[in-house]
Amino acid sequence: MFEFENVSLNRNGSLLLQNIDWKVNDKENWAVLGLNGSGKTTLLKLLNGYLWPSSGSLSVLGHRFGQTSLPELRKSIGWVSSSLQQQLKEYDLAESIVVSGKFASIGLYQKTTLEERELAKSILSECGGANLIGRPYHILSQGERQIVLIARALMAKPQLLILDEPCNGLDIFAKKRLLERIDIISNMPDAPTMLYVTHHTEEILPCFGRTLLLKDGKKYADGKTEDMLTEEILSPFYSHAIEVVTLENGQLSIFPK
Repeated sequence: MFEFENVSLNRNGSLLLQNIDWKVNDKENWAVLGLNGSGKTTLLKLLNGYLWPSSGSLSVLGHRFGQTSLPELRKSIGWVSSSLQQQLKEYDLAESIVVSGKFASIGLYQKTTLEERELAKSILSECGGANLIGRPYHILSQGERQIVLIARALMAKPQLLILDEPCNGLDIFAKKRLLERIDIISNMPDAPTMLYVTHHTEEILPCFGRTLLLKDGKKYADGKTEDMLTEEILSPFYSHAIEVVTLENGQLSIFPK
């Protein structure tokens, strides 16, 4: 799906990412775990072609940066981020926002067909948003908006779906519902490869079988999630003794000792 080969990024004299080596194969769902400021968002901007490596090599979906059209490449990548919410038009209907995902645009500037509009409603329903059809975006809750964004990302049938801290701002009930929807999406026959970016271990679902630990702009470790989310790995990663607790649903939560 993509490969970072010794990628570094220097901006205005600051080294934001350093010597990143990371490869993700098709149908490998990964979590990316790191504290605020660890470089997670910078990593995603590189993947989407909004930033360019200062050194090293990056290829995404078989296309090497410098040898491909980035706007076309982005149509194969679904990116769900809270920063996108601020750009959407508040009075657009939920299904119109979903349709716009096909064109990777903010707002609709092309004529859409009945088939496209019906497909948008179908995808929104599959993501748990059937009750959102016909409702303007500005009256939706934060959790409902995230469902719309995920459906929008799926509208283009992306090969790669990036979920950038999708549970930010959600209460515990909305978070539970959203994580359930993400789990359902992971089990769809034509599910894209997914990246889930977070700093909360309890959000890492079993479907995310591999995890990258990012610290201070460097890859700290990567591998099977069950091997990464241990006290032996996470205590030095956080520079603080921590305790890993298994929750009833099998997910893991961490607490400082």
